[in-house]
This record gives sequence, structure tokens and C-alpha cells, in this order.
Amino acid sequence: MSTVGLQRVWKPSVTELWAGRRPLWWTAGPTGELAVLLVHRQFLRRSRYVKGWPGWGPQVPFDAVLVIRRADGSLRRRPIKGIPVRPSHIALLPESRLLIVRGRAGKEESGTWSPNAVVFSLESGEQEAAFCIGDDIPALVTDRGGSIWTAYGDEGIYGGHPESAAGLAGWNAGGQATWAPGGRLPDAPLEGCTAATEGDRVWLVWYSGSRRGGTFLTRITPSTGEVTSWPSPVRAPDGFAVRGRRAVLTKRDHNRRSTEVVRAELDGDTWSVTERRRIRVPGRVVMRCGQGRDGLLWLRTGDTWLRIEA
Repeated sequence: MSTVGLQRVWKPSVTELWAGRRPLWWTAGPTGELAVLLVHRQFLRRSRYVKGWPGWGPQVPFDAVLVIRRADGSLRRRPIKGIPVRPSHIALLPESRLLIVRGRAGKEESGTWSPNAVVFSLESGEQEAAFCIGDDIPALVTDRGGSIWTAYGDEGIYGGHPESAAGLAGWNAGGQATWAPGGRLPDAPLEGCTAATEGDRVWLVWYSGSRRGGTFLTRITPSTGEVTSWPSPVRAPDGFAVRGRRAVLTKRDHNRRSTEVVRAELDGDTWSVTERRRIRVPGRVVMRCGQGRDGLLWLRTGDTWLRIEA
């Protein structure tokens, strides 16, 4: 198991938990930071049907505290008040801003799509913008330049939203669509799995529902518009990170204290598995557990965050 190289990064203090604050939505930032949104239980209700931390939902609007664990290990706390959407994802944006996204979007009476994304300033705590970035978003990541990248689920792809229908999309921080696959994918997406960045490149992992389909790793180079896809060596992974020709992927045992870690290398035009191990982890692993940044796979297990190097 030594080759897996698990590194414990952070978990909330006992004092934080005893104070009634629950660590819920989280993201790995583009410069090596971990950001976790903590919400007091007075704002929360728990679903009977969703396991783990995603089953906790707030009554909106609600207040929260964003804890940022920097690469040097120091912590920064920022209060955010009056969050108007129930989050599915959070992400960091340049100029000390936080993006909060609800995975689903609805239509207003006018026929326009209602906002499901809001941007807050971490300096002032004020809301700066609100917009819609598509419907049914299982995977989302931001890049170094502040662009937002999304992979959609089947209800969004077939739900009538124009950008969601393509399966993958890119957006600027003002909510304007800036990228679409435009027929450059090997198949039609059905569901997004996870996302990662590698330098200035973005990777979106998704699977197709066609007979000849499978799971694909799609690399997008925003500066050139190049789009390249490969069949994934793991079906529907929930974590992925890449460095050069090496990658690490995870596939969870849902709501159990274990996950499968798979290492792969790009051999010609094929990602080939070089190692496959099932490992025990500190907490239960549920959906939205993995995100890749520059060759590091961030993995949430219960209330403990780990990293695995590609």
C-alpha cells in the first residue's frame, strides 16, 4: 500500500464540531488550497435518503463560514451571510471570490432559466453576481484564469437548457458561455463524473449511454481550443488527477470506509492500468468526494481530507 501515498491534509477541529458547525461543500483551489464551507446545524435539515454530508441541506438564505487551508498549512476564515441558493458545489475564483452553485436550475414564468450560481467577495462578504450555468451539474471545476467548467447529468442534457444539452461547457466568471464541445467528443455524454486541472488544461470525465459508449477522459486546452479524449481505464471514477503521462483515479465503495485507487499511464493513445489497490480510509466515502489539481487527487473521506499523488 506504500505506493498509494496517502497524505492526510486537514480535518475540522473538535472545537469546531462541538460548536455545531458542519463541514459541507468543499473545493480544491488552483494554487493548492483547500476551501470548506462550514454551516451551523441550526440552518440544516437532513435527508433520510442521501448518505453522508451531501444529505444535509440548508434552509435558504443561510449564513456560513468558509475555512481556507493554504498550501503552507495556515488557516483563513471568512464569514458569508445570506447565501440564497442551496449549494451542490463551491469553487474559488481569482481576486478572492467564491462561487456557490446549485446543481439544478429552474425556469421562470418568462421562460428564462433562473440563477443557480452566485459569486461572493471574500473580502467584503457581499454578493457580486448571480447567473445560471446550466441544469443538473454533477461535476464542476474552476481554472487558474477564473473560467468555470461543467459536466452535466442526463436530466440537464435532455431538459432543454442549451448549454447543458451538449454535456460539457465552459463559462466565464460572469456567467457567459465561452466553450462548447462542438462535435469534438467521441460520443454523446450522458453523465459527468468528476473534473480536474493540470496547469492551464482542464479535464472533464464523463460517460456515454450509447451501445458503443463508455467512460472518457476529455482534455481541453483553452488557449488553443484543442480537445482530446481517451477511453478511461476506470468506469465512472469519482476522482481523477493527472500529471503528464501519469494519472490516478478512485472509485468508491459507496458510504463505506474504503475506495479503489487505480494508477494509469498513457501508453501511445491508451491509458493503461499500472496498479490497482483497494484501501481503507479514515471516513465513509460518498458522492462528490474527489477533485484533481496539478497531479494531486484530493479525496474527502468523512470529515477528513486526503491527497494522493499521480
